Amino acid sequence: GPQETEAIANVLLNDDRMGQFMISNSAWRCVWRELIVNKKGLKTVYDRPGNQESDYNFSEEMLTAMIVELNRLIEKYGEVGSVWENKDTAIELVSLLTEHVGEIQDELDGYGNGNRKTLRDKDFLGPKERKRRRDLYLSNAADDLAKIRKDYTAYFNALAKKRWEDQQDARRLASEKKMSARK
Repeated sequence: GPQETEAIANVLLNDDRMGQFMISNSAWRCVWRELIVNKKGLKTVYDRPGNQESDYNFSEEMLTAMIVELNRLIEKYGEVGSVWENKDTAIELVSLLTEHVGEIQDELDGYGNGNRKTLRDKDFLGPKERKRRRDLYLSNAADDLAKIRKDYTAYFNALAKKRWEDQQDARRLASEKKMSARK
């Protein structure tokens, strides 16, 4: 948001190499409003038609993986005694990541209390959930196929019996014909 943008701009402003190229800080919020709020800047993922962030859901597997990765980053940049310990950017990053972990944890907790939307195939499912769905689909497809597939065993058994009887009749007739020709 605008606070993060301002924090980045302040870092750039205080850098000897970049500070000379920065616009006045009184214009930063105006630039933010025009580019982001009024969408006069470059297109972003949020500008895609028909899609909103709330249109996508993450499986429990994916949410758990996100929390693990965010906690790894929090430990790395928030570790006491590390080179990052007193850096404002690292402190801000740890704060943002910690807040995000809380949001993801709330979403993950929704699985346990039934406050989650049903996941769709276009959602972020993760490999285990995709495999579970694929196996379920294949199992259901096999069950459906078994329900509609007729059992033709009796038909073919009757056909084989009729053929055998016809062959027996043909042999009997041939034998009788031979016998009558000898007389």
